[in-house]
Amino acid sequence: MRNARRAFHLVICLAASPAGAETLNGALLRAYNNSPVINSSRAGVRALDEKVPQARSGLRPRASAGAFLGAQNNRAVTRQIDEDIADPSLTRAQTKSIQTGGSMPRSANFTIEQPVFDGFRTQNATRMAETTVFAGRERLRLTEQRVLFSAVSAYMNVLRDTAALKLQENNVAVLTEQLRQTRERYNYGQITLTDIAQAEARLAAGQSLVGQARAALEASIGVYRQTIGVDPKKLAPGAAVDRLLPKTREEVERIAQSEHPVILAALHDADAADLDIKVLESDFMPRFSIVGNVFTQTDISGIYNRNIGAYVGGRLNVPLYEGGMTSSQVREAKEIAGQRKLDVDVARADVIALVRANWGALLAAKTQMAAAQTQIAAAERALYGVREEAKAGQRTTLDILNAQAELLNARIGLVYAQRERVVASYAVLAAMGRLSGDTLHLGDAEYDPAIHFEQVKDLWGGVNTPDAGR
Repeated sequence: MRNARRAFHLVICLAASPAGAETLNGALLRAYNNSPVINSSRAGVRALDEKVPQARSGLRPRASAGAFLGAQNNRAVTRQIDEDIADPSLTRAQTKSIQTGGSMPRSANFTIEQPVFDGFRTQNATRMAETTVFAGRERLRLTEQRVLFSAVSAYMNVLRDTAALKLQENNVAVLTEQLRQTRERYNYGQITLTDIAQAEARLAAGQSLVGQARAALEASIGVYRQTIGVDPKKLAPGAAVDRLLPKTREEVERIAQSEHPVILAALHDADAADLDIKVLESDFMPRFSIVGNVFTQTDISGIYNRNIGAYVGGRLNVPLYEGGMTSSQVREAKEIAGQRKLDVDVARADVIALVRANWGALLAAKTQMAAAQTQIAAAERALYGVREEAKAGQRTTLDILNAQAELLNARIGLVYAQRERVVASYAVLAAMGRLSGDTLHLGDAEYDPAIHFEQVKDLWGGVNTPDAGR
């Protein structure tokens, strides 16, 4: 019993301060920097950044150049009749002349147009694009939270399943020793073959549980590699983040309402939908631009004909009726805007439900840990008493085996409770909207999406993507 207790404490305090061990924060940093899910979301936000210069292009000048070059062959036939003025009926003479020639008609032009007024379309489209970028950043934060939480779960699952496997292996060792002692007592005539059979059955069941525990550990290792990017080797214990959590659920809810990325993204979506209405309404308004053109034409109207010119003018376009298309689009946009506002209420309700569920899970995990520790202490005393009573013939082998099973289950229950305790604290932090590299102080884990945005928002051209901010 003393050896079993020592082995159990070794499992619970697994790698309390192991040299060179991977820490939970170190694993989270790996996931944050290397997760393809996060990197994909970051690329999506960078793509959204480009919507801003696209919108701003509406009031920027447009220039184009054109040219024409061809070959032309001309054949001109002229017929002429000469008449006697005194008596036209007496004398008639007819002449015919043919002229042929070739030319190369060609022209070139350069046009520039500067929009002056577009019904405030560009202004509203730019604000809409910026709002869409902000919504994308919140969704990126949500993706980061999910990946970090998955990394926490994967890390703690490996620790849990490693400890559970060690407990099951230790249980097999204890049952093997119990079977040896049972056979020895049988040889002395103290018990019957039934006791040996019971001990053998429990040993076989224990060996089966070892196989199941090993399979569970292998599955957890696979998820760990998928989430964090490397195989787990030596893992330090994970700790709860209670220091980052408020004392009351009400405070958690208040923070979540103002900081959770789901709610903030929904608010930005609602703002973008309102701006989309204004963008569409601009199609009802006139548009004005200044147009300049320089051109040259050679042999276009005829051989040896050349025209060079330039002009500057104003172009005004006043929409009168477009078949009802714009009107329908505006009505549609208004309905969508109403839907987006309702989505904000849905997001708030979802976050409140999430906070309460995770807060309840955290309280339950704390209670479960305390109960498991009490259960272990009681099961250890019970096993000791049963063994002592069995020596006096007051207990059977089955009583000993049952007491050992109860102690094993209590210890495994504590291992699971420890895992739930840590994961639940991170779940509450995520429900607040604060599960991030900055909050956890992960070191060089802070990705700033504003860097790329500042690099591209005022660009007038160029097709190379900036390297910074990736």
